[in-house]
Amino acid sequence: MKRSWLLRRVLASLLVLICVLVLNFALFRVMPGDAVSTIIDPNFSPEAKERLRALYGLDRPMLEQFFIYLKQMLTFRFGLSFLSRRPVWDELLSRLPGTITLMSLSMAASAALGIWLGVKSAVRRGSWIEKLVLRAGAVMSSFPGFFVQLVLLMLLARDFPIFPLRGSVSVPPPAGGWALLADRLWHLCLPVLSLTLMGFGGWALYVRNLMVRALGEDFVLMARARGLSPRSVVYGHAFRTILPPIVTILLMSVPGLVSGAVITETVFSLRGVGAFLLEALSGHDYPAAGASFYLLALITVSCNLLADVVYGLVDPRVRIEGVNR
Repeated sequence: MKRSWLLRRVLASLLVLICVLVLNFALFRVMPGDAVSTIIDPNFSPEAKERLRALYGLDRPMLEQFFIYLKQMLTFRFGLSFLSRRPVWDELLSRLPGTITLMSLSMAASAALGIWLGVKSAVRRGSWIEKLVLRAGAVMSSFPGFFVQLVLLMLLARDFPIFPLRGSVSVPPPAGGWALLADRLWHLCLPVLSLTLMGFGGWALYVRNLMVRALGEDFVLMARARGLSPRSVVYGHAFRTILPPIVTILLMSVPGLVSGAVITETVFSLRGVGAFLLEALSGHDYPAAGASFYLLALITVSCNLLADVVYGLVDPRVRIEGVNR
């Protein structure tokens, strides 16, 4: 039963990934513009044009290009970038650490702040803390992300130069490993702050609603009747019951952070995968854009599958319901 439940989840994830691969290949072929014009100069000789077409596989039939594309995606050999003339995988690897650091710090900060505020507002229902958390969460979730980031950039980097204005590192970069690491983290402070402000509201509202329901359960009333301390009742009993949905939402929020990295890295001029994807799209760089979208889809599908597995492990009712359907 458990194996069949897990097998269905894996097969469904593979089907979604296959659909993404097919659409990824088709959409870049029907987009406006011509990829050949980005790599072939009009002054090139006919022989040079044909050599470049053969180098990038543009002279082959569409079906053969599709199978070459599938092989590249599955083996992570994404070919050469049209714009930089470098291997796409090398470009992604050089930018991936910055994007992972940005995502990890912002997700940890927004989740920790939102969960803490959500628990506090649920425990103190009707107080000014709950009203403030609910209003702040609703307001911050309603603003577009780029608007909040531009306002923070104008206030805290230009008008009051507290944080760096742009870039992932100072120019020239500081000497020494620790100094360089501190400088990179300093450049990430404002982007992480913006993502935290935009993300904590959803966490606070979600955790608050879960905690309000958990605090009204019979086992919580029994724990209070036994004379346990309020902290033990809240965190040792009520909060433990809402951990499965929190873990699920945490895993499912990763794809949103990855896609949000495109806007964040562009606004703050960071060197990451998101900015690389935008450059590839604007320059009709098919290998680079296709590889970036493939990695984004792979992360999304993997996180959704992992969320299903984790939730099924912590809550056996999910597996049983999935089998009985």
